[in-house]
Amino acid sequence: MISITGLSVQFGGHFLFDNISLAITKADRIGLVGKNGAGKSTLLRLLMGQMRPESGNIHFDNNTTLGYLPQEMPIRATKTVYEEAASAFSEVLQLQETVDRLTSEITHRTDYESTEYLKLVDQLTDAQDHFQRLGGLNMREQIEKILKGLGFVNGDFDRSLAEFSGGWQMRVELAKILLRKPSFILLDEPTNHLDIESIMWLEDFLLNYEGGVLLISHDVAFLDKVCNRTAELVNGKLYDYRVPYLQFVELRQQRQEQQITEAKRQEKMVEHTETLINKFRAKKNKAKFAQTLIHKLENLERVEIDDLEKDSIKFTFPDAPRSGRVVVHMQHLTKRYGKTEVLNNINFTLERGEKVAFVGKNGEGKTTLTKIIAGKEPYEGSFQLGHNVLVGYFEQKQAETLDGNQTVFQTIDDVATGEMRYRVRSLLGAFLFSGDSVDKKVQVLSGGEKSRLALAKMLLEPVNLLILDEPTNHLDMRAKEVLKEALRNFNGTLIVVSHDREFLQGLTDKVYHFKNKQITAYHGDVYDFLRNSNMQSLDELGMNSRQTPEKEQTETDAKQERINRWETLKNFDRDIRKVETKIKKSEQTIAELETTIARYEQQLADPNFYAQPQNDPKAATAAYNQCKQQLEQEMEQWELLLLELEELQEQRNQYT
Repeated sequence: MISITGLSVQFGGHFLFDNISLAITKADRIGLVGKNGAGKSTLLRLLMGQMRPESGNIHFDNNTTLGYLPQEMPIRATKTVYEEAASAFSEVLQLQETVDRLTSEITHRTDYESTEYLKLVDQLTDAQDHFQRLGGLNMREQIEKILKGLGFVNGDFDRSLAEFSGGWQMRVELAKILLRKPSFILLDEPTNHLDIESIMWLEDFLLNYEGGVLLISHDVAFLDKVCNRTAELVNGKLYDYRVPYLQFVELRQQRQEQQITEAKRQEKMVEHTETLINKFRAKKNKAKFAQTLIHKLENLERVEIDDLEKDSIKFTFPDAPRSGRVVVHMQHLTKRYGKTEVLNNINFTLERGEKVAFVGKNGEGKTTLTKIIAGKEPYEGSFQLGHNVLVGYFEQKQAETLDGNQTVFQTIDDVATGEMRYRVRSLLGAFLFSGDSVDKKVQVLSGGEKSRLALAKMLLEPVNLLILDEPTNHLDMRAKEVLKEALRNFNGTLIVVSHDREFLQGLTDKVYHFKNKQITAYHGDVYDFLRNSNMQSLDELGMNSRQTPEKEQTETDAKQERINRWETLKNFDRDIRKVETKIKKSEQTIAELETTIARYEQQLADPNFYAQPQNDPKAATAAYNQCKQQLEQEMEQWELLLLELEELQEQRNQYT
């Protein structure tokens, strides 16, 4: 068990969190959530002893072991993938050397009756028993199972780890933690380095893990599947809910509503008390009573409302210039890096207004194809952009392309042109950069801040083909929701590469799966794709071959239930979008009618209007009355649409 009591951490006179407590047992799967900067990563570093708290204590039971995966870490890649993963079994490997040494020594001795010989036999027996207890006999099987689950294939095991990207190297670090089987696993944004199939494998692994799990993630689907508890850091406090993430969201909303009600009640009490103070403070016989009331207000602990939406990004993409009907067209496209073929004979056409997702294991060519479309990679075969296609490209590591020596303001101001030069601060404010923060150097920004700045920079020029490669990495949940809503309203063509199922759900109308140098199209969103292909993918990972038929059926039923649930939610989202569009159109019509009515009223109220022979007051009055009637009808329609929207949203909330 891990016990956190009265923990406080202060930075520059500001408490990141103050007097928080939390108990974690081996049965817990806790999702640690909160906005960027709330202190989630700091709490994990405190548990690992990498930081010291201002006050408070962290207590571990005897023999507690921890496995910690930070968001990023320096890795010295000097071994093969398999050797690095096997280093998790350091004690087993030492025992293997001992067993080999003792076996060799015994083999070459002939003094079978001597004390020394019998002592060596006892040592060998003990070493072999210990080796077997630690899993030495099936060590290779365990290593291969974990590595394959995290996306590696047999041909990768003997390759140098240095040949792999930082994301793949982080997968090996995760594999080492899972192989060590610590009492508690601490994971900071583990899905940032994984594809959808590996995330689903990790979900199943953590669900069946014998120790405790404390993880930070902005992946809603991952949190809701893995965690049975949700701990939220907000405004320096920690709230502990013994429910999965989606249930927590409902309870959090109830908590805030209760806080608002209590704050209003307290505000009325304060107003009443201040009225009494003002009434009695000037009267000698009531002065003491007034002073008592003053002390009461001074010592009153004010109700704080957790302003969960305070730091919301608010933005929309500029209107997309109209492109030709065909936006991207490629035939027989092949891409090689040296002798390694990544894509083979690809045929792909994208039409105006389509919104598609690229999914598949890392290394299958998703990013490569986006770079080809963006004009950043050479290729073999035929590829053309359509008429008047303007490409906006957000790279997977777009934040790293920013100049660290520039300030936030300079980053935007240097590339802003025209009227946008006068709106730089407004744009930055929409992305949560205001006041002194616009003068910060880019190099001191957090990962989330850099991602937001890179997104803001992308908005400076209108485009009609938007390519986003893993845009949600480092964004918190609220920022992801706002980005998703902006993309849903984007009137251009969209290609998005993402492993975040919740982000993709309802965003795209077609999924392209990258596998074995080819791409396969699936109509619908990511859950339609998973319904059609996920079982085959999990079979390839070797997860089902050792399961009983009963367990397979149970997991199949549970999987189908999740798919049905997301299918229903997708339909709700589709219907809600349709009604929202109708409401927007109705509001536009109402605004136009109100403008027309105001113009008629101005005319009919002007005496000069009746004096001019070319004007027809009777016709104007009839048109005025007709507009008022149309407005009344449109208002009724608008009210009905609002009721329909409210009903749909209620049904969706009840379903989730």
